[in-house]
Amino acid sequence: MVSELVLFQLSSFFALVGMTLGWRGVMTKYAGFYDLPTAWNQVFWGILLGGFYAMSADNGLFVPYFQTASEGGVYAGLNVISLMLIPLIASVGSHLLLRRARVRRGGSQPTSGWALGLAIGGMVAMVTVYRTFEIYGITVGSLLSAGMFALVVPRADALITARHGHLMLQDKRWGAVLRSTFWRAALLVAVYFVVFEPLGWVFILPFVLLSTPAANGWIWDAVPKEGRRRLRRIWAEQARDGNSSTVGAGGPPRIHQGD
Repeated sequence: MVSELVLFQLSSFFALVGMTLGWRGVMTKYAGFYDLPTAWNQVFWGILLGGFYAMSADNGLFVPYFQTASEGGVYAGLNVISLMLIPLIASVGSHLLLRRARVRRGGSQPTSGWALGLAIGGMVAMVTVYRTFEIYGITVGSLLSAGMFALVVPRADALITARHGHLMLQDKRWGAVLRSTFWRAALLVAVYFVVFEPLGWVFILPFVLLSTPAANGWIWDAVPKEGRRRLRRIWAEQARDGNSSTVGAGGPPRIHQGD
């Protein structure tokens, strides 16, 4: 029997890897052109809020579900009140963090939202991975499941919170909270379902894959106007350098489309 300490360390490792990978791509593409210190500050608050959120969801939703299933009882579904109340508290907490003066001053709600969501999703992934190891032990199947949770859940919550921040830029405050609450509740249902039915990934992965390209637009809106001009110049220079290299190598020139 693997000790709880080992399970916690493994779960933390997977969660940290998922958060690190979730930072790459979207946030690194615009590195140096948004308020990075504020984004990192949101990671700290996201760990605190995400820890509370993940434990509340685990105790209020997952544990009753698992106990009923393991005892062979008839499960009537997740408690609807808890299912909506817990994500609502997390979404309101996210909203308050994104309303802070240092975030609003630079219009960095989308980038801060991405960082905040990564941390919140990382905590949810950590608790879910822990439960997966606790139920199935450390096997090839559970390790693969842990890898999927670590890769998908932080990024999914980052998408939700970055979208929340983008809506705040458009003064859609209550709409942002309600949308985030709905998507977080749906994500919890899907994540807890795939703990027992891995086939459920087919419902989660399309959401993440189809939403990720839109996140580039949300982050772009958080970049100051001067930063956008500089980025366009950099990308244009990179495109010209790429064309020159191709022609110099004897290949046909390629046409690059600017963002």
